[in-house]
Amino acid sequence: MRSTSAITIHRPEELSEQLRRAWHRAMEESPDYANPFLAPEFALGVARYRKGAHVAVLHQGGEAVGFFPYERNAYGVGRAIGLGLSDCQALVHRPGVTWDTRELLKVCGLSVFEFDHLVEEQQPFGPYVTGTFASPVLDLKPGEGGYPEWLRATYPGLAKTTLKKERRLGRDAGEVRFVYDERDPRMLRTLMRWKSAQYRRTGRMDRFSRPWIVDLVDHLFQVREEHFTGILSVVYAGDRPVAAHFGPRSRSVFAAWFTAYDPEFGYYSPGLMMHLRLAQAAGRDGVTLMDFGRGEKEYKDWLKTRELRVAEGFAARPHPVATAHRMWRRPVRGLRNTVLAHPRLREPADRLLKTVGTLRTSGPPARPPGAGAR
Repeated sequence: MRSTSAITIHRPEELSEQLRRAWHRAMEESPDYANPFLAPEFALGVARYRKGAHVAVLHQGGEAVGFFPYERNAYGVGRAIGLGLSDCQALVHRPGVTWDTRELLKVCGLSVFEFDHLVEEQQPFGPYVTGTFASPVLDLKPGEGGYPEWLRATYPGLAKTTLKKERRLGRDAGEVRFVYDERDPRMLRTLMRWKSAQYRRTGRMDRFSRPWIVDLVDHLFQVREEHFTGILSVVYAGDRPVAAHFGPRSRSVFAAWFTAYDPEFGYYSPGLMMHLRLAQAAGRDGVTLMDFGRGEKEYKDWLKTRELRVAEGFAARPHPVATAHRMWRRPVRGLRNTVLAHPRLREPADRLLKTVGTLRTSGPPARPPGAGAR
């Protein structure tokens, strides 16, 4: 193991081209760090709209060997960059590099660092992990032939039902077509509207009611780099959009992120249709892994080939703020995880949230996604 000899702190936009190349190199040298949420481009995007975003750069022998993106508030409370949005978190480093976590937090000016999708490999954070969770993934292989042939070969159990629904959708609403990399920003707005309505119907926090998240997604949609590209995909029936997905991809990993569909077409299972079409197209585009992110969903069980493990917890050094933060946040996370892990609790909780969502959507209209955005 190689211990780091120096740590420097930077704003993401202040990183030199040389440091960004070193970060990309660290991503390339380990499959654990190939996820687009671990790319400097994601940290740069978050930093445009979150003032507390920073990157600690670990040096060994005068060479940059590790990159630790984080957000810090005025009280020294730290969190993984994009916490609540990012489905993969880590200190991205060259093979064999290690660090002292408390020393890292001290240099960063952090009393505590909260994470919820930490890559399992991150051993120096191990003592601070409070739980580990499955993160389903799909291993992709370039398929020969068209979509129906790929679907029958890859998912024989789903193929008959899915293709039947697609044919019926084509008869009822117009020819079904799929656009893998849709560049029309109006379709991104349509996705945001659908997703916002879905959040409200199901009683979840509406992410797209927050202008900074709308702005961030708008920005990432425009990023077209080797290690991070924002991909908007749309299923159309005739000229009408039926389902859409937006997520980032790196060289080899596609992160499933925001998926939504027009509820009018719910009968046809457009969400599943979208993920299947997306998987086939991403494989043809050179992607070898689709990461669905932590969380239990039926479609993830249908599509996954295996599971990764991600961790949540609170890295801390002795400090009153760290103690107070853990006392406040840990019970909330524990309650949520207990509900999600037990179907007998999860199903009633989902019904309650949907009831609350119905009541909310029957009231005054919510602020439309993007209102007040740049």
